Amino acid sequence: MKLIQTAILEVVIIEPKIFADERGWFMESFNEQKFHQELINLGLSIPKAFVQDNHSCSNKGVLRGLHYQIAPHAQGKLVRVTQGSVFDVVVDIRSDSPSFGKWVGVELSDKNHRQLWIPEGFAHGFVALEDNTHFLYKTTNYYSQECERSILWNDENLGIKWPNKLGELILSIKDNEAKPFQKEFKSRILEKNE
Repeated sequence: MKLIQTAILEVVIIEPKIFADERGWFMESFNEQKFHQELINLGLSIPKAFVQDNHSCSNKGVLRGLHYQIAPHAQGKLVRVTQGSVFDVVVDIRSDSPSFGKWVGVELSDKNHRQLWIPEGFAHGFVALEDNTHFLYKTTNYYSQECERSILWNDENLGIKWPNKLGELILSIKDNEAKPFQKEFKSRILEKNE
């Protein structure tokens, strides 16, 4: 397992070791001990234990996000794709962070086998690049409807560069009507600028 820090240092790409031969391939998709040790090696915090696994299936052009949960149900997520591919986006929503309001995007697919570790304090979303894309993720806290929040996926202030060769994107009503970043975090932005 190899961990690669992104432009937002706490968000980490995980490249598993693949063992392939004429029969096919094998990989260890998760090993808590190795994951924790590699995070420590990078000077990063060890997350809470994973308590929930989720699995979604999306057609090409389906965009889900940008989602997060507030305390006491904030979630860290370990995400991966087992079939198809996505462009995965993470936005830093920690007002005390030097990267507050910044985003990173990573392609995850069944071919590159990459995973992405997203700690608490980040909004997350993805767009499916292929039909029948299977997206799996582990979370460090349970889903809570009362604590769920969304940021508008195409907020101009964030400037996320979503892939533009997908045609018309497909979104839920909730995601299409999410609050812009400036409105969702107005008090935090004012505090940071004082």
